[in-house]
Amino acid sequence: MARQTAPYGSWHSPITSDLIVRSGIGLGEARLAEGAAFWLETRPDEGGRSVVVRLRDGAAEDLLPAGWNARTMVHEYGGGSYLALPDLLLFANFEDQRLYRRDGLAAPRPVTAEGTVRYADFEPDLDRGRVLCVREDHRPVGSQAVNSIVAIDVQGDTYGTVLTEGRDFYAAPRLSPDGRTLAWLAWDHPNMPWDGTELYVAEVLGDGTLAPAQRVAGGQEESILQPTWSPDGHLYFASDRTGFWNLYAWRDGEAVPLHPMAAEFGRPQWRFGMSSFGFRSARHLLCVYDLEGVSHLAEIDEEKGTLTEIPLPYTAIAGLSVAGDRALFVGGSPADPGAVVELDIPSGRLAVLRSASDVSVDESYISAPEAIAFPTAGQETAYAFYYPPRNCDYEAAAGERPPLIVMSHGGPTSSTSAVLDLHVQYWTSRGFAVVDVNYRGSSGYGRAYRDRLKGNWGLVDVEDCEAAALHLIHQGKADPQRVAIRGGSAGGYTTLAALSTRDTFKAGASLFGIGDLEVFTGDTHKFESRYMDSLVGPYPQQKEVYRERSPIRHLDGFRSPCIFFQGLDDKIVPPNQAELMVRALRDKGVPVAYIAYPGEGHGFRKAENIRRTLEAELYFYSRIFRFELPDPVAGVEIANLGG
Repeated sequence: MARQTAPYGSWHSPITSDLIVRSGIGLGEARLAEGAAFWLETRPDEGGRSVVVRLRDGAAEDLLPAGWNARTMVHEYGGGSYLALPDLLLFANFEDQRLYRRDGLAAPRPVTAEGTVRYADFEPDLDRGRVLCVREDHRPVGSQAVNSIVAIDVQGDTYGTVLTEGRDFYAAPRLSPDGRTLAWLAWDHPNMPWDGTELYVAEVLGDGTLAPAQRVAGGQEESILQPTWSPDGHLYFASDRTGFWNLYAWRDGEAVPLHPMAAEFGRPQWRFGMSSFGFRSARHLLCVYDLEGVSHLAEIDEEKGTLTEIPLPYTAIAGLSVAGDRALFVGGSPADPGAVVELDIPSGRLAVLRSASDVSVDESYISAPEAIAFPTAGQETAYAFYYPPRNCDYEAAAGERPPLIVMSHGGPTSSTSAVLDLHVQYWTSRGFAVVDVNYRGSSGYGRAYRDRLKGNWGLVDVEDCEAAALHLIHQGKADPQRVAIRGGSAGGYTTLAALSTRDTFKAGASLFGIGDLEVFTGDTHKFESRYMDSLVGPYPQQKEVYRERSPIRHLDGFRSPCIFFQGLDDKIVPPNQAELMVRALRDKGVPVAYIAYPGEGHGFRKAENIRRTLEAELYFYSRIFRFELPDPVAGVEIANLGG
């Protein structure tokens, strides 16, 4: 069938907002335990609740009754929200943040007391009738939350017994196989866990308390990840002491490297419970490493000193769990939106247990990503994934260049990957080009690249987003008059900083982004309250730098239209950040639109709000870039936009 000729952006696409909402669930926290596979599903059509699912003997079942939501808010980002034991499930319930147990099919009942206390990252200590975990205590009024590692009696109704405290943050309490030694991570302000953490061990005494702790590794400028005990009782962990997160074994008081590589065997600890390696036997382990934006699964034979890659069709792998000859992980690729996958290690057989999407889209509507490296400021190089417009039913008129959407990921110490994302394909199938940028400061390229953001947030990320756009414009792959930039959270800040200081971008979309850094310093949660000490500088000593980097103080340079989306329950980037910017731009006469969502926090989980965001942003671009939409969508009021 001949293709229709129509302007870029106006193409009819089968990838609708309804399809995205209907087909997309979040998958995470995949684990093998007690002969079964477990994972967490976040379901937009159930109000965004997270459900623990178990697959046993070929049958999948929800382990939470309707209305229950396994989601901890420790550090606000959560993770490590459940623990699966024989015929017993322990989980943090979102509504009240208490720890609950469910025995078989019985109704969940609380094992922690009521109060403003949160729990995460659970470790079984069943011989003592308890679980160990990170506690975040918000009871002290007028001060920051207090973090500690506690023991909780699984029969009790208390806040837990403190095992170690006094540091700003804790993570990963892990008990040795004989139950006699506990390992954990700790760090203090102003560090984030990817800046510097310390790994400790301590003997567990007869009464369940801890003997004085010994520091094993880590420091102010060494990040330690994922302490894990081998089956024979040796401690393993990842450290970036060489400039890349590599794996080490603690033997005879020394950290012994397993297989040094210029690759990342770990990722920034934004959430609890992250896992990049696990043991098949005492000296054989499976591991995930990232190289140039692509994940690889491999087996390390410690006795032979070898690393053997296990070929997989996945380019992004997370949440690895290993039990004997079985491995479980969440994997995705440019052709796959992500799935919980089980691997039979000896045979190499893969079984998809649950896909993030049960909707099939013809590949002729799917744009394949191209990994690109491009020059940026300071004669340096940055990285991105470029997606050209693609729709088998349409083509543009000869000589027309497509509008370009520059995507800036959150974090900012995070990264993007080339996994099939229907949110990206929503744009490319309508005739947009997309470039998803791993700007300097992103993870996955070593510590030196990650540290380029230190003191430079709002500078190098903006430079790299602009450089990506100019790179594609110079190649004839984008229309210079129709370049938009969008991002959420830290990506929203980069969006606003770019719009206020660069003429390259002709429109933008900020999803829960930061507009005033100075206000943000005193108005966010504990985990990130000192993050900007490294990203911008210590406050108030560097007050003028904060003002200089704040988009709201560069309104004279802010001429391009922008749409804002904000959750009204957001504790990470509070609503006042969007509202300050919207009010200022409206008063200045810049075209601006604003949609706020009651009941949403940092990121949108409800189906109706995900749908509304996609359609409103498309409508906004259609008005700004002046193209007709093939299908009606709900409009949004755009202040200061003339006819």
